[in-house]
Amino acid sequence: MTASNPARVLVVDDEPSLRQMVRVLLQRAGHTVVEAGDVPQATEVIDSATVPFDLVVTDLIMPGGSGLDVIKRARERSQETQVLVVTAHATVETAVEAMRLGAYGYVEKPLDLATARAHVDKALEKRALLRDNEQLRALSRSARLPLPGDLLLVGRSQALENALDLVRRAAGSKANVLITGESGTGKEVFARALHALSERKGKPMVVVNCGAIPGELLESELFGHEKGSFTSANAKREGLFREANGGTLFLDEIGELPLPLQVKLLRVLQEKKVRAIGATHEIPVDVRIVAATNRELEGEVKAGRFRQDLFYRLNVLRVSLPSLRERSEDIPLLAEHFRGRFAIEHGRAFLMFSPEALASLVRYPFPGNVRELENAVERSVALAAGSTIELRDLPPEIAGHVADSQSASAVLPEAGMDLERYLEELERSLLSQALTRAGGVRTKAASLLGLTFRSFRYRLAKLGLAKDEGDAIDPKGGGPT
Repeated sequence: MTASNPARVLVVDDEPSLRQMVRVLLQRAGHTVVEAGDVPQATEVIDSATVPFDLVVTDLIMPGGSGLDVIKRARERSQETQVLVVTAHATVETAVEAMRLGAYGYVEKPLDLATARAHVDKALEKRALLRDNEQLRALSRSARLPLPGDLLLVGRSQALENALDLVRRAAGSKANVLITGESGTGKEVFARALHALSERKGKPMVVVNCGAIPGELLESELFGHEKGSFTSANAKREGLFREANGGTLFLDEIGELPLPLQVKLLRVLQEKKVRAIGATHEIPVDVRIVAATNRELEGEVKAGRFRQDLFYRLNVLRVSLPSLRERSEDIPLLAEHFRGRFAIEHGRAFLMFSPEALASLVRYPFPGNVRELENAVERSVALAAGSTIELRDLPPEIAGHVADSQSASAVLPEAGMDLERYLEELERSLLSQALTRAGGVRTKAASLLGLTFRSFRYRLAKLGLAKDEGDAIDPKGGGPT
């Protein structure tokens, strides 16, 4: 049996010899074993246990009730408890009912030790995955940065915190804001966060994608028009500036704005008045502009495609969003956040990532950033055949990506960084990944990182990742290494 972190196991059977056989099997692997000789005793042990059992090994036919009652009570106590049924009375009906109640699998009597070891290993491996995913979910919940309303930003990286610090400071100002960053970094999410934190949060926030509307229609969308001012103007239109009056107008993909409209937008920003197409007078507006682009506007200005004076008007306060490559330690948190959301949408509440799938997500550079990660997780949730997202469920370009460790390098953000904190978060991420990939076996995780067990244990304790479950057991039976 492969050693793992010591597990708490309950063995339920009315045959003392079988209980002894299973107890010895488990104790040799370093697990803690509690015995019960019938269903009432098993129920009492389950209910009185301070911490739910990791694994329950139970017979089906026993005095005082059925093993199915043991399964039900154990799973009621904790959905993460794994149950193995050991019985000589297996039927299709009892097998189906046991699985419906949450049993992991069956082992038939007379007990074959090799078969029993394999089933116990797999059950405890699943329990370790559930534990690690629960820790990741807890970490994800603690790492979501709360904002007014239901807006949540997920992450713990210094790069994300730097960007959010700028958003918080900019929110208290009335100046226009330019948000820059690669496609998929979440510019609209940050714009909404800025609005939600500002004094204008009770007023409208209007969003317009300047690259999605043809230039001849965009002018009417932004500034409005009078009835009959052009051929299709069958009714008067107020325009988005007036709709956003008192609030925020988010101009996404501002680099796509045609030059003639740039002139009109500049005038509105200067005069704080808007004139609809066909109108004879201007109307005052109180609108804060938050613009966003994935283009390098300074280069667009030099190329004559963007007005320099408009650029200065928009670039009063600037928030540069980090790419996902610059905050790779946030990938597990974001992946778990999206997994939770899509698992609920698809009715897959107990779905989890396999260590290989999660490691592959962390290695991938994500040129499409957070949006690409979100799409990848949704695809994986939809395709997963069992209770685990496997490597084959990920998009091929992610599953097949091999990181070039020789050429990989960290990227220093423009605003600088807290190196000590970055290294701490990087170490925390690598330790967690190693534990996940090793199925919770700390000796194996230490080996993956080229550390001694003592050094690995010290680092876990230093970063608050240690568990109060004793040391990992050396697979050769020699105790902690």
